[in-house]
Amino acid sequence: MNESTASLRAHGGRIDAAARLYPAAPQPWVDLSTGINPHPYPVAPVDPVLWHRLPLAADLDRLTSTAAARYGRPAGTSLLPVPGSEVAIRLLPRLLGVQRVGIVGPTYGSHAAAWQAAGCAVETLAGLPLPAIDLDAQDLDAQDLDARDLDALVVVNPNNPDGRRWVAADLLGWATAWSAAGRWLIVDEAFADTDPGVSLLTLPALPPRVVVLRSLGKFFGLAGLRLGFVAADDALAGRFADTLGDWPVSGPACAVGAAALDDTAWIAATRDRLAAERARLDELLAGAGFTVLGGTDLFRLAERPAPPAGAADLADHFARRGLLVRGFEGMPHRLRFGLPGDAAAWRRLEDACAALDSSPGGT
Repeated sequence: MNESTASLRAHGGRIDAAARLYPAAPQPWVDLSTGINPHPYPVAPVDPVLWHRLPLAADLDRLTSTAAARYGRPAGTSLLPVPGSEVAIRLLPRLLGVQRVGIVGPTYGSHAAAWQAAGCAVETLAGLPLPAIDLDAQDLDAQDLDARDLDALVVVNPNNPDGRRWVAADLLGWATAWSAAGRWLIVDEAFADTDPGVSLLTLPALPPRVVVLRSLGKFFGLAGLRLGFVAADDALAGRFADTLGDWPVSGPACAVGAAALDDTAWIAATRDRLAAERARLDELLAGAGFTVLGGTDLFRLAERPAPPAGAADLADHFARRGLLVRGFEGMPHRLRFGLPGDAAAWRRLEDACAALDSSPGGT
């Protein structure tokens, strides 16, 4: 299998590829490349019957009602479980049937890939385009762009990888004008659990043609569960339901997801814990000469002027020490760091940061 270090910059989580590319790196590898909570929700054993039978309507209803109680469910929307928000990202271009899409970026690469694979024209925008009506958009980072040719816009809120965010009430004002012009707005809230005030689902109602995506993979640390939600108007939710069939997620996913979303005490304690660990990571990175550019309590985007002697780039320096961080093609000075999961991982990261100026690349 032919691989290059460029494959590690496409997205996070490629710990197997990293191990092949850096066979001399210390073991076990520490994966800081994904922004997934390193302290996952403690999953209790599920009833064995859930592995045996198909999920019941009651299982799906309990999951959906628990998610609505946790996230909110604005008037005018239905909430539908999906087997991971990535599936929703891939299905949306085919279900909406639009031709021209704007994506506020740089952001999570699967959005552009999904629309391009469906044959759509994709434009990356630095901010929100001005809707067709007069709107005081200064506080929304809006651009004076000609949006007449766009059928839909994708916004990741908070954004990955820089943590850029829009307050829900402000974004609603913009979305109302955008929807009134007959356009779709897709808001990916995969990282909103640490900052619920940004979520459109906390609002009483949403205009038509607004779609919100949520995920249990990041904050709950349950990426392997493959569980997410789509909030959309009844017509689009119906198209999702028809596409996914009667059993959109598994019975075990229903049970685990409902338990996690209903655990108010764990959620509150985890928000506090992640905020404290994010502050610790900021301090460590600043001490190593990084400038933190932004992020969330689950990841930090940072840059440093130059890679150390002997390293191809900053990501290479950390990989040689058994740390997979998220690098970016064409930006060797910029990295995204997730949170270390235990004392050993923190020590590995601290040692690698200390070696930035004191030794050449190597193990």
